[in-house]
Amino acid sequence: MNIRSKTLWGATASAAVLMMAAPALAQTQPETAPVDPNQPTTVEDIVVVGTNIRGARTTAALPVVVADREQIDATGATTGDELLRTIPQMGDVLFDSANNPQTSNSARGDVNSVNLRSLGVGNTLVLLNGRRLVQHPTSQGTSDTGTVPVLSYNSNAIPVSGLERLEVLLDGAAAIYGADAVAGVVNTVLRTDIDGLSLSARYGGAEGTQMRDTEVNLFTGKNFDRGNVSLFASYAERTALWAEDQDFTRSDDLRPLFADYPDFAGVQALDGRSSNTPWARLSVGSRPVIRSNGVAVTNTAGAFRYQPTSFGCGVSVGNDICIASGNHNFNTTNREMRYDTRYQTTVRPSVERINLFATGRYDLGSGVEAFGEIGYYGASSRAVQPPVVNLNQIWIPASNYYNPFGPVTFADGTLNPNRLPGLTGVPTAGLPVLMTNYRFVDTGFQVVKVDNYQARLLGGLRGEWNGWDWESALTYSEAEAEDVSPNINMTALQRQLALSTPDAYNPFSGGCVATTSFGDCSPSSQAAIDAIVFDLKRVSRTTLTMADFRVSRGDLFSLPGGPVGMAMGLEARHETQKDDRDANLDGTNVFVDMVTGETNQSNTSAVSPNPDTSGSRDVFSAYVEFAVPLVSPEMNIPGIYQLDVQLAGRYEHYSDFGSVAKPKIAVAWDLIPGVRVRGSYSEGFRAPNLEQTNATQYGRLASGVDYVRCEADLRAGRISNFAQCSQNTSSASLLVAGNPDLEPEESTNTSYGLVFQPDFLPESLGSLTITVDRWRIEQEKIVGLLGAQTALALDYLNRVQGGSNPLVNRRAVTPEDILLFEGTGLTPAGEVVSINDRFINLQPQTVSGMDFGVNWTKRRTAYGTFIVNFNASKLEKFTRDPGDIVNELFEARANGTINAGTTLPDPSQLIGQNGRPEWRLNTSLTWRKGPWRAGATSQYISGFEQASLLGASGQPFQVEGRQTYNAYVDYEFPSDTRLRIGARDLTDRGPPLADNGFRGTVHSPWGRYWYVNVSQTF
Repeated sequence: MNIRSKTLWGATASAAVLMMAAPALAQTQPETAPVDPNQPTTVEDIVVVGTNIRGARTTAALPVVVADREQIDATGATTGDELLRTIPQMGDVLFDSANNPQTSNSARGDVNSVNLRSLGVGNTLVLLNGRRLVQHPTSQGTSDTGTVPVLSYNSNAIPVSGLERLEVLLDGAAAIYGADAVAGVVNTVLRTDIDGLSLSARYGGAEGTQMRDTEVNLFTGKNFDRGNVSLFASYAERTALWAEDQDFTRSDDLRPLFADYPDFAGVQALDGRSSNTPWARLSVGSRPVIRSNGVAVTNTAGAFRYQPTSFGCGVSVGNDICIASGNHNFNTTNREMRYDTRYQTTVRPSVERINLFATGRYDLGSGVEAFGEIGYYGASSRAVQPPVVNLNQIWIPASNYYNPFGPVTFADGTLNPNRLPGLTGVPTAGLPVLMTNYRFVDTGFQVVKVDNYQARLLGGLRGEWNGWDWESALTYSEAEAEDVSPNINMTALQRQLALSTPDAYNPFSGGCVATTSFGDCSPSSQAAIDAIVFDLKRVSRTTLTMADFRVSRGDLFSLPGGPVGMAMGLEARHETQKDDRDANLDGTNVFVDMVTGETNQSNTSAVSPNPDTSGSRDVFSAYVEFAVPLVSPEMNIPGIYQLDVQLAGRYEHYSDFGSVAKPKIAVAWDLIPGVRVRGSYSEGFRAPNLEQTNATQYGRLASGVDYVRCEADLRAGRISNFAQCSQNTSSASLLVAGNPDLEPEESTNTSYGLVFQPDFLPESLGSLTITVDRWRIEQEKIVGLLGAQTALALDYLNRVQGGSNPLVNRRAVTPEDILLFEGTGLTPAGEVVSINDRFINLQPQTVSGMDFGVNWTKRRTAYGTFIVNFNASKLEKFTRDPGDIVNELFEARANGTINAGTTLPDPSQLIGQNGRPEWRLNTSLTWRKGPWRAGATSQYISGFEQASLLGASGQPFQVEGRQTYNAYVDYEFPSDTRLRIGARDLTDRGPPLADNGFRGTVHSPWGRYWYVNVSQTF
């Protein structure tokens, strides 16, 4: 069943639930009658995330951020990611398509991660209407603890326009919801019990870009004597954000943007253009210099290159292109021939998204109610990435039609028109040519198409029995993603390279003379291109099957302080995850070089070998929770106006990790009316995800700096400091192995704070609540990797001491390498091919901070109702024990054994390091009077440093803090039509400048955004 078929299935299933009430819909009344905002309203008890006991006073002990429908609308957010970014306690969004968008390391498709407290993807539990969601099935190797494959809940699957409220529990909730709620819980509550019909449409776009949003929503439902059926449907379309639209995304060469920063003027690392270009790196292997009519066209390593005549000429081959001996020097002479990967590519993909959600409830009598949910989310995205590169070296057979060292005559007896004249040292049968760095520009851009969907089916019963509220449900949910992108089949490529006809693939002609950083002005024939390009496919899938039973009672028995509440529950769930890689990656179709006979498990040009992975686990859990009112106001105890305690414990058994039991205690102590001290302690337990434990070795791009070659440049005087070094490992692979012996991560979470609600204020001054909370999370055995950069730094240290790091695999030393190291006192080292690594349990991590909140409401004034909300989060400590290896590197840097410009992971204080801003603040003002509504919000994110971008002084670049302002105005016409006009980032600040032009994990890559929304209630 394909993705579009599943979309139709989801629509049909949701509609079927609604059909029960369809005949009466035409006679329904509006969803709600007109409400006088000056009149108080009565609402039923709402169970807010953090407890399972309805009406429990202990909710006062919990730090919870709740955004209602009006506050959600005021953000102007169209996606779940945009909404969650407005919450200051949310951390960096590592799983994001705008994070390294021109590489395969970006998240692909309509997906964003959830990351409370910046603890890392996978540490936050996400719920829908109080129950678990299935995780997005595609893992992404993005983590600050190495290229660890992480699985995330997809925040973009949250239907923002369909939310009733968003609840964020900011302390650990392992004992209530599951041991994996290390950082907290995000609960999304959708609108239900709709009675009537309403439609809305929205259109918006970012100034100066081609990105536009269109969204249409439908809400409809029917109350009947014994229940309700409701349906929410949404269709959204967002056009792509193109790199060419904005200065900070237009080019990989960011040096002009840093011209006003003297310490970073001329820093070569800011030129991120790639050395994988259509100007191929070629060699015939070590042999005496080959000459054409007396002119050297190779060096003793057999290396030669193509380049425009303006870069120097050995032997002209026409069209202002020459062959010269030796490799390109992309750090100096040939720098302007580097490839600009942002040319005609996207920063964010175009997306089409559909959300359908149907709910129903029916009174069966005798105090029992049946309820159900059917949910469906589907999205199709299209991103444009740079043309494919050649990460794996390949031999071009001597018979290639365009080979300048080909045979004198081809096998059919025809004369070779492309063999260079007057060659020395080349046999009449010709020589094969080794191709390493190359980009297949003539095959076109990589258009990455991702279809993903998420489905959920829930049915249950609830009721009341002898004073107990009970509820039980069975939930099944699944998610699937199909990722398709063009790539190069290595076997087909070499077969095409072997042809002795003009339809042979031609890597010998270079790119464009006029635009050396992009384009190919002498492409291979279409037949050659069609023969080597194929659709690389990845299909990943996750499922969650869950049964739960819960009971609660608010008055189990009474204490002098009041009735004791109790909740108990059982939960059993089965989780599966499968990642089905293309047969050209998983070892099914192995590449065998026809020239050397060497093999590679990857038959794909641009991707290292990736095996299929799959896994499953069963988890059984039981919990108990008590709400204990120890002191009530009526007891008149001095210094204790009211004292409430929440006690909870949870037992979980994992089929693959054994059993664990975790406690929680929370206390709310009212010293006097309106002054409350609260605190909590909880423990957490997070098992490694199914890919971390089940994966065999796979490869990822190992971007980093090869510092031993930088040291050679420095000693030879080619550079004056490490900031000028461009010895990057852009073509190397990080070979990562799964580890079935990984231990689970464990954590403790503590918080305490103050709630101030001055009841003594006169009513004319409104209602005020002020909260201050301090929190601390300690984690042990977090899963990570040593990482490519640390491995390279260790290799640098070992080599200056006469050894090497065996985990760093290098090519054999070439004459160019010998020349590079000549006179430096260092043993020559070849270029890095790959780095071996394995998942390990890292050292302990400690994170702490403070949260601040202010809410002021003034209702029923002559000027309308005013609501002010302020929410801020400050990181105070974020440290990780570095371990013996990193400590050794720091010591070597401090004593001068390795250069002071060597970038090392500094886990002693990770706040403000490549993200993790110290401060995040959000302020909102909402006003309404009669048919008018208006609001303004402000969001501030403090600056941070980028440790990997060093200036000439050796100091890291400081990304500036950013404050943005949003506003909207809203009017409801007498016909029940509502019109809203709004803007985000009113002052058009855009993201602050960073090493990639912007930091996609922290800031959105656009500036001022306008939108208009029209809704109609029938």
